[in-house]
Amino acid sequence: MEYKNLRLEKDGNIAVITLNRPEVRNALNPPMWEEIHYAIRDCDLDKDVRVVIITGAGGIAFASGADIRILKDFDTREVLEFEVLIQGSLNEVENLDKPVIAAIDGFALGGGCELALACDIRIATNRSKLGFPEVNLGLIPGAGGTQRLQRLVGIGKAKELIFTSDVISAQEAKELGMLNKVVEKTEDLLPAAKAMAEKIIAKGPMAVSLAKAAINMGANTDLNSGLLIEKFASTIAFSTEDRYEGTTAFIEKRKPIFKGK
Repeated sequence: MEYKNLRLEKDGNIAVITLNRPEVRNALNPPMWEEIHYAIRDCDLDKDVRVVIITGAGGIAFASGADIRILKDFDTREVLEFEVLIQGSLNEVENLDKPVIAAIDGFALGGGCELALACDIRIATNRSKLGFPEVNLGLIPGAGGTQRLQRLVGIGKAKELIFTSDVISAQEAKELGMLNKVVEKTEDLLPAAKAMAEKIIAKGPMAVSLAKAAINMGANTDLNSGLLIEKFASTIAFSTEDRYEGTTAFIEKRKPIFKGK
């Protein structure tokens, strides 16, 4: 696919998706959401890709939210179609069987923050700001924000952030559990994300994929059901060639050579 609103670049086992509408602070319009969908599918099908990083171009915003100029004139049918597109794209990000890291520099607002929350790990620069301004416009977060935010920060804090539209600093977001790591400078961001990716790539890919599935599915159910999911995932992991290689390498005191089988 020819991408017009983002860049998809691959370097070894890492794919970097860069939202590329800096002239509008990477505002998310329908074509960009469609391209995110196709880029994630591309990364899913490419067996060499082991970790995906999503970031934003321009140095001002990861993504500033939905493109309000387009939303203003949507009718109900168009809004529903847009919501289906957005939620579908974010579900693909969340359920991709490879880890996805959000590398945030600047504003991650509304749909941009929802995109970040759908990723597995979030790293941001110290100057970054996160928030959900939708109620200022008579709207609510409609791309998973009301659901994913509460699972990270708790129901009470999620209600506060959404009801007030407060935009919070990267440090506060980290304290709340919205961010995994904060780096000081813009030039530190992608190296930090790639260092995290390389650390993950060194592990068993089947094990990482199964762990992600168990965590995601277990988060949406009760403890006993989650433990059952974990048991099944662990049994599958135990039956892989990677498990044999990992345990053998440990005994032989060498680095394992995982093949994702």
